[in-house]
Amino acid sequence: MILNFSVQNFGPVKEKQILSFEADSSTHLEDQYVINTQSGIRVLKLGLIYGANASGKTTILRALDFLRDLVLEPEEKKTAQLKFSPFLFDKVTPSKPSILSIEFIHDEIKYAYSVEFDKNAVLTEELNFFNPNKANIFRRTTDVENQFTEIKFGSKISVDKVYKKTLESNTLWNNTVLGGYLKTNIQVDELRNVADWFENHLNQMVSTNTQLDYYILDKIDSDELDKNDISRILRKADFNISDIKIDQLERPKFMELLQNRVYKNPDDFKEWSRRGKLSFSKLEFEHTVDGSKYFLPFLSESQGTQRYFGFAGLLALMIKGSVIFSIDELETSLHPDLYNHFILSFLMNSKRSQLIATTHNREILDNRDIYRNDAIWFTDKNEGSATELYSLADFDSSVIRNTSSVYNAYKIGKLGGVPNTGDFYIDLTDEK
Repeated sequence: MILNFSVQNFGPVKEKQILSFEADSSTHLEDQYVINTQSGIRVLKLGLIYGANASGKTTILRALDFLRDLVLEPEEKKTAQLKFSPFLFDKVTPSKPSILSIEFIHDEIKYAYSVEFDKNAVLTEELNFFNPNKANIFRRTTDVENQFTEIKFGSKISVDKVYKKTLESNTLWNNTVLGGYLKTNIQVDELRNVADWFENHLNQMVSTNTQLDYYILDKIDSDELDKNDISRILRKADFNISDIKIDQLERPKFMELLQNRVYKNPDDFKEWSRRGKLSFSKLEFEHTVDGSKYFLPFLSESQGTQRYFGFAGLLALMIKGSVIFSIDELETSLHPDLYNHFILSFLMNSKRSQLIATTHNREILDNRDIYRNDAIWFTDKNEGSATELYSLADFDSSVIRNTSSVYNAYKIGKLGGVPNTGDFYIDLTDEK
């Protein structure tokens, strides 16, 4: 579970911005929102980020995704540059390092991990744990001139000298130590535990273009998901879907569908390459109408139905396990009532999972039966065009009260995070 995540000098974020999942003292919707850890930390399940277009809300999710990739997908060549941009609307920041930090709990142990980098290299890196007192696992520095990694393990961590040298050799200057560890045939329990959290609990960001059907079908194929669970969730959402039918395609039909899907989304090849296979399942939804059953191909369903099939799979994973999903523009292709249904289904049924999402659906702000102030976040651009991130809980009672309309306050710009549009008249005549 994430406790907090900070971003500095990354995309439109200039100064350090912190997204926190530590619950405040409010007991409002306690049972639905708050996960209580053995150490007494109260962790929120949900974080919703509101903001105008280009305000930086998606960047927060991308930064988290970037950190995950730094760990799990290390560069193979030391000449490869890291694929990100620092804050560019400043003369100094492009030459300054970027910093990402995260605190999380895994197996009831709190970890704090930070990494400082530029486009060429990971400059410094540190991992600590609290059990219950703070102890260092490792500190890493990079000899930039010689492009070499130096690792120092904490006094409580026992690592063979040969293992340490092997790990340093496998941690290229543009890799993290955790990424280097995953390429190294050694065993360090503390590194394995943290790498496991990144790999099996923190999932890739879901964008508006993500083909979730591939991901969900893969989970069903590997028995990590039960298609009957997804069917139950879809029936609850009133799609008139009585069952899901999955068949393996014969080669001619597979090639036809392959050509169609790749034409629409070339990134699909990357996903198939990652999975190491070119198999595909034919997915159909069963609709029962007047006592008769009809099967409709997945691609013939509405965009909303297709998207919610993927969300139903994510929901099943979040209910049954301890996983974290970040979703960009959660409301895309969803009716507002279905949007609320998804959030409520997650809050009411999940136990130890977390959901982070950006959204433009501001109507939920007027429903105190659904949201807590500390779960609502806003992004806004300051005068220097840099993103600022802040919580609804940061506003004092003179700005927002429990009984006031948060929706109206946000709509009129009292909370920030809304577009500052001009008038509607546009003169396209040529000036002489």
